[in-house]
Amino acid sequence: QVTLVESGGGLVQAGGSLRLSCAGSGRTYNYMGWFRQAPGKGREFVAAIWSGDSTTYEDSVKGRFTISRDNMKNTMYLQMNSLKPEDTAVYYCAAGSTGRGIRRIQGYNYWGQGTQVTVSS
Repeated sequence: QVTLVESGGGLVQAGGSLRLSCAGSGRTYNYMGWFRQAPGKGREFVAAIWSGDSTTYEDSVKGRFTISRDNMKNTMYLQMNSLKPEDTAVYYCAAGSTGRGIRRIQGYNYWGQGTQVTVSS
């Protein structure tokens, strides 16, 4: 059984930074990712990283967010800079190997409980 626990969320002013962490236990998966869900909206892809450290990002966060992972610690990170009010959401980490798409919810086997990120204007 894989468990994922996010941390690092909080309240920050626009233009500020936060670093999210996702600590995993259990087996290692082929890829891990971050998704977010704003109030009244569906869960959307943010960024993902393969075991070989290749990465992919949603267009609106490119150049502002950086995803990374430390395989020795079984932990994934999301460094978020130049935050905007529209980045406000619950952020979820996920781990997967379904082969159904690294940018899709269906691509992931396991999910964390989420951490709230609020960006004030």
